[in-house]
Amino acid sequence: MKFLFRLFLGGLLLCAVAGGWAWFRLNQPYRGFGDAVFLDIPIKTRTEEMAAMLAHAGVVEKPWLFTAARVLSPGSVLQAGEYKFDRPSSALQVFAKIARGETFYQVLVVPEGFNMFDIAAQLKPLAIMAPEDFLKAARDPAPIADLDPQAPSLEGYLFPDSYRLDKHSTAATLCRTMTNRFRARWQELGDLPNVHDVVTLASLVEREARLPAERPLIAGVFTNRLRLGMKLGCDPTTVYAALLEHRYRGTIYKSDLESMNPYNTYQNAGLPPGPIANPGLSSLRAAISPAPTNYLYFVAKVDGSGGHTFSDNLSSHLAAASLLRAAGR
Repeated sequence: MKFLFRLFLGGLLLCAVAGGWAWFRLNQPYRGFGDAVFLDIPIKTRTEEMAAMLAHAGVVEKPWLFTAARVLSPGSVLQAGEYKFDRPSSALQVFAKIARGETFYQVLVVPEGFNMFDIAAQLKPLAIMAPEDFLKAARDPAPIADLDPQAPSLEGYLFPDSYRLDKHSTAATLCRTMTNRFRARWQELGDLPNVHDVVTLASLVEREARLPAERPLIAGVFTNRLRLGMKLGCDPTTVYAALLEHRYRGTIYKSDLESMNPYNTYQNAGLPPGPIANPGLSSLRAAISPAPTNYLYFVAKVDGSGGHTFSDNLSSHLAAASLLRAAGR
């Protein structure tokens, strides 16, 4: 009887030692890789398969460690996706990371006033999708056709914001996410008619205004010129026309001002065929409610503040423009 009791105690001690050793191993940080490891775990991957993948990549030392972590958390749901491992982690930490779904992603930041060409350039260093693929998707107005049947592309509806992208992100899904973000913000503005003209005007305001307080005033100037049938003479439309024709050289040349491209508002009266950039809420609000004003002209101030000198007659405008040229701006 004493022998059996001693045997029982010995078994308990052995189990305690084994359990302590296993617990130590589960909590022991491990790194069996050099550079950061990116591991893409497909949907419906079994725990055993996941454990083998992690061990093969050097993320956990042995497959059984990850499997043991699963035994300790039977109710956890391991989530598919791409994961980045760049530091020593224990099997329990690795398990918890995948259970929380802390997948690897990069952030695309789209400032207000960016056009689709700016966004494409912003995507290039992220190396998630080819800029050309994004531009191809952005030229297809289908995702916004119900809201703006006149839209020649998605320009104006790729709402400025921050977007999370992973290796599975595509140009089509990104464009749809961005246009859905626009829809949500547009609804905040109320039930408004003629979204096409509002967004197009807002895009001009966004590209011209440097100071937030001037947005309604600039919208007022454009509205006055449209009412009188005057050409808008908006420099950013000339730039956009050149971008569309792959001839923009970083500055505006005489040939750009003389271009008969429909987007060039120096040669064509009225609004351009569509937006020239993606406006934020402030510019959309300015286009919806332009400031009541008699101004018909504006030109940048010589002080470099980003503000503009506004005029209600051509002679005053030409005088302000002359001062700007004299200052070499």
